[in-house]
Amino acid sequence: MGVPQAMGALRERAAFVRESLQKSQTITDNMVSILGSFDYRLSALETAMRPTQIRTHSIRKAHENIDKTLKSAEVILAQFDLTRKAEAKILKGPHEDLESYLEAIDQLRANIKFFSSNKSLKSSDGVLAQCNNLLAKAISKLEDEFRQLLKNYSKPVEPDRLFDCLPNSLRPSSGPPGQEGDSKSHAEHQKSLQAAIYTPPTLIPPRVLPLLHDLAQQMVLAGHQQQLFRIYRDTRASVLEQSIRKLGVERLSKDDVQKMPWEVLEAKIGSWIHHMRISVKLLFAGERKICDQILDGVHSLRDQCFAEVTANSVSMLLSFGEAIAKSKRSPEKLFVLLDMYEIMRELQSEIQFLFGSKACMEMRESAFSLTKRLAQTAQETFGDFEEAVEKDATKTTVFDGTVHPLTSYVINYVKFLFDYRSTLKLLFEEFDTTHPPESQLAAVTTRIVLALQNNLDGKSKQYKDPALTQLFLMNNIHYIVRSVRRSEAKDVLGDDWVQIQRRIVQQHANQYKRVSWAKILQCLTVQSAPGSGGGDSGSISRGIVKDRFKTFNAQFEEIHQRQSQWTVPDSELRESLRLAVAEVLLPAYRSFIKRFGPMIENGKNPTKYIRYRPEDLERMLNEFFEGKTWNDPKR
Repeated sequence: MGVPQAMGALRERAAFVRESLQKSQTITDNMVSILGSFDYRLSALETAMRPTQIRTHSIRKAHENIDKTLKSAEVILAQFDLTRKAEAKILKGPHEDLESYLEAIDQLRANIKFFSSNKSLKSSDGVLAQCNNLLAKAISKLEDEFRQLLKNYSKPVEPDRLFDCLPNSLRPSSGPPGQEGDSKSHAEHQKSLQAAIYTPPTLIPPRVLPLLHDLAQQMVLAGHQQQLFRIYRDTRASVLEQSIRKLGVERLSKDDVQKMPWEVLEAKIGSWIHHMRISVKLLFAGERKICDQILDGVHSLRDQCFAEVTANSVSMLLSFGEAIAKSKRSPEKLFVLLDMYEIMRELQSEIQFLFGSKACMEMRESAFSLTKRLAQTAQETFGDFEEAVEKDATKTTVFDGTVHPLTSYVINYVKFLFDYRSTLKLLFEEFDTTHPPESQLAAVTTRIVLALQNNLDGKSKQYKDPALTQLFLMNNIHYIVRSVRRSEAKDVLGDDWVQIQRRIVQQHANQYKRVSWAKILQCLTVQSAPGSGGGDSGSISRGIVKDRFKTFNAQFEEIHQRQSQWTVPDSELRESLRLAVAEVLLPAYRSFIKRFGPMIENGKNPTKYIRYRPEDLERMLNEFFEGKTWNDPKR
């Protein structure tokens, strides 16, 4: 195609495009005009709809408010309904269904809280008053239920039930309180008690304790702590005191104690020791346990309740101990004082645990004060005993020279002391921490034995016969040495002390032989005449020999008559003394008969002078020191 043609075609197309654009512009203008018209109409429509929209919004808001009001009304009505239901349960009382009753009280408290926070309601004040009145009645019934329930299940514990809770060794069937029916020493018995198992009795059935706890909690929530305290204290304190009294505990004063015969008082002290152990380990421990369970979560009230419940019973028990500690001291009281001190020391940790709170401070301090007082009285009794031994002026005379009652009493006293060895160490440490307790025990023992020996020296001077004086001292010191050697006192006094005392015994035996047999032995000694050569009996007259035999016979018969009534109670010492006499007397007698017997045997009536053969003397010596009684005793 040529250029002209192409240009023509291009012009045609341009014209077409221009025409199309003009049409498009026209359409656009028409659309703008139409849209403008729509905008105006929509604006008018919106203006017309605005009142309707406002009314619709108000209606929707009203509906929402109505819904909220209905819901609030439902909640309020529900609270009213719950209050009515709670009231019905409370009016029935707690006895039939305690759990529901407690739920009703919780519901009442919730209702009170609800109406207290919704006081704008016209009826809230009235409802609150009603709920509070109802709650007060409910708590009052709750108090009655707590009191009745606690009272019904609080019964005194019979002694037999308590004894069943003790270890076998402490039950009455096995002997006197605190004593075993076998040969155990005091120290062994105390050691066995340390491992003993105690089973506190069931004071209130376990199934009842949770109920009592719930009731107590409700009373505390209601602000009725004091009412709870009084109910619990009055009920449990009375029952505990009855249990204590059933055991035999009684309140005694110093004057009461002072008037009692010793046998009665000793028995009462043994019972008191038993009762202290039962009370602390069983009754007070049981009270602490139920008090902790019932009043769990109310610590200040719990401790105060336990203190008030046990106060009078503790006071009753301790009063007897105080009366004994303050009463007139006497030697026989030392061991019961040590027994009482022992039980207080044994129970010290339990007392600290049970009565450890501030509320129980007075009782705790009273118990510890009694322990200290018993220790002090026991220590003072030691001093009294030592002085009493040295100054004992009893006129009791042992005519046969045997062991004096004072000796056996004092030595048994010392032996018993060593049964309390561990207790005495504790006691000495109470007052003197500068010296080892073992050395203090040694000093006390030495002083007591020395006081006894000094007293025996004085008593020995009552005898007119010096031989009996020596026999008496020999018997008594030998008894002391033998007893010490067989007891724990030997460890304290030592081997050197024992050896010294044994030498003293031998010295008295030798002195006895000298003063008793020296004179009769002189009868068997004949000095030869000067120039006779001393080897034969020809220079000695028959008359002198006869006089010697007669004198010997009379003296020996008199000694035999007297000394066969004397006593050497220890068989070994008795045989030893007889042998020592025989070793001196028999050889001298045999020798005398051998030398001078023929002079008498060849004369008239030889048996008048040679009355005894050596065998007869030996037999008669075996009758010495047997404590025989003759028809005509000569002392």
